[in-house]
Amino acid sequence: MKNTKVELVPLTSDDREQFILDNQWSFKYGALLEFGKRDDHTDADGEIISRKTIEKCIDEPQNETYRIVVDGKRVGGVTLKIDKETNRNHLEILFISPEEHSKGIGYGAWQAVEALHPETKVWETCTPYFEKRNIHFYVNKCGFMIDQFWCEYFQPSEPMPDDERDSDEGPDEMFRFIKVMK
Repeated sequence: MKNTKVELVPLTSDDREQFILDNQWSFKYGALLEFGKRDDHTDADGEIISRKTIEKCIDEPQNETYRIVVDGKRVGGVTLKIDKETNRNHLEILFISPEEHSKGIGYGAWQAVEALHPETKVWETCTPYFEKRNIHFYVNKCGFMIDQFWCEYFQPSEPMPDDERDSDEGPDEMFRFIKVMK
């Protein structure tokens, strides 16, 4: 397994717009690989992940957003939701620029995230069902386990937060992953 040395650099206001565009391109690229040009998984603006969703992740007060940097070059980004009371934290966004895939950058970034928050008891994240590359990454590289599959048949044991239930992007057809640390 490649172990690329990455740096997590806090997102600056002058890089915010490029972070959003890079994130959208990364997810759109994955959908194009899976579905080609005919894709019904986009929002009204043709995006897999909406600007509104990304901005909400960046702007949440308890969230931390970083650029993933390798050799001085911005190659991705990550947003973390940190719960200092429960230490049950959530990986909101993780993306690597498609031209930088298969270089060990994602794994290096994940290692940096874990080192940044050693107090974490459980990490959670989710990804669309068609993102086979992401599913492989979380399960086979990073040690997450699939906890739930959100789809039309899924009846959660706890009510979903209103912002997830009413979101354009669903939790429809998404895998939820957990990684128990302690």
